[in-house]
Amino acid sequence: MTTAQQLDERYGRARRGRLPWVIGGIIAVIVVVIAGWMTFSQSMNSVDADDLGFEVVDAHSVTVRFQVAGAQGKDLACAIEALDEEFGIVGWKIVEIPASEGHLQQLSAEVPTVAEATTGLVNSCWVA
Repeated sequence: MTTAQQLDERYGRARRGRLPWVIGGIIAVIVVVIAGWMTFSQSMNSVDADDLGFEVVDAHSVTVRFQVAGAQGKDLACAIEALDEEFGIVGWKIVEIPASEGHLQQLSAEVPTVAEATTGLVNSCWVA
């Protein structure tokens, strides 16, 4: 006589335990924790820069005023660019900013140029 267990095994209806569901749940939790940590650590080192203005000093320099926010207590660096009327780069400078306890810093930098600039701006900033 054939039992129900023999029929289940013969036709592939064997009971599956909860182990695959438990393993899948653990993997899902690990993925969520890793993604959350990556997002948090990325935001801890983000630096925002805003242009406040520029002044063309002469044919060979421009002064750029800007502010940086974020990364409190860490040294920063910013790439400052001077552009001509066709938006070609005619000068650039890396400005190193020492750590500050304030969240927002307003700065200015004089950028030497190889031709007369028509604008100056902050290209990007990062934690040094």
